[in-house]
Amino acid sequence: MTPRNPTPDEVINRPEGKDFYKGAVTPDNFLAVLKGDSASTKGGSGKVLKSGPNDHVFVYITAHGAPGLLAFPEDELYAADLMAAIEYMHDKKKNKKLVFYIDASWSGSMMTKLPDDIDVYATTATNSNEVSYACYYDEKRETYLGDWYSVNWMEDSDVEDISMETLMRQFKIIQSNTSRVMKFGNETLANMKVMAFQGNANAWPNSPMTLKPVADPGLTFSTEVPLEILRRKSSNTDNSLYQSHLKVREELRRKMLKVVTLVTGSESEYQKVLCEKMDLTQHQCYEIAVTQYKKHCFSWPTNVYLGNNRESVY
Repeated sequence: MTPRNPTPDEVINRPEGKDFYKGAVTPDNFLAVLKGDSASTKGGSGKVLKSGPNDHVFVYITAHGAPGLLAFPEDELYAADLMAAIEYMHDKKKNKKLVFYIDASWSGSMMTKLPDDIDVYATTATNSNEVSYACYYDEKRETYLGDWYSVNWMEDSDVEDISMETLMRQFKIIQSNTSRVMKFGNETLANMKVMAFQGNANAWPNSPMTLKPVADPGLTFSTEVPLEILRRKSSNTDNSLYQSHLKVREELRRKMLKVVTLVTGSESEYQKVLCEKMDLTQHQCYEIAVTQYKKHCFSWPTNVYLGNNRESVY
């Protein structure tokens, strides 16, 4: 199948312009942006936050995820590093109030250590043990147009008067559509108006929109998106790509089974590890294990997924 995008993985903002994406979307750059550390950025525009003690900062992240990490194109952002950056911003008075919205599978695991005695508040698409949903499959573009958590808060911001709506009301509206959404940190910030973080707080708010209801959002586990897209395509065309994807998933399953069996040494233990929902506690050990798995088994840019939610790479 001929790719429709002649320049995949490139982001430019003018004809023949510089690719701002290659090598720029990294955890180190992201953390440097939050800290306002322009000297540590590599690639991209070099722009960083220049906020101070009187500024409200809103950070929206959408990504693939796993327990305790968010997956960037070539590397991972770990929960401990994100917490360290948040503490740095607090200590250096880089913001007055800071709000995070994170859309990723297992995204709750990124914020479990967020303290409630600093002015930081976060909501996440899921808890620490669940995958997120993709939604709005588009037959013309042959892909999903959004993620369910993101679609809910963005559409709510479109239809509500955000100069009057609070962050807590927005959270409850999202929660009514997806029970997996979680909140963390200093919840007193949730009493603030949405407009303080979304849009220009000094400008007159845009008039709320009216959106036509979508009868069936087509919710799909984010881990199943590549396979579901191929399944839809294969119903009308050659299904060789679909079958190839299944083979890769099976190989990943066998590889993970072998690793877990060697580590646990017993069938009963590996079944427990693969099937039970357990909270991540050994973060440093986990980071080492992820790095070694990428080095010796599979690397995330292969963009492959295992066969069920508990065994998903992302």
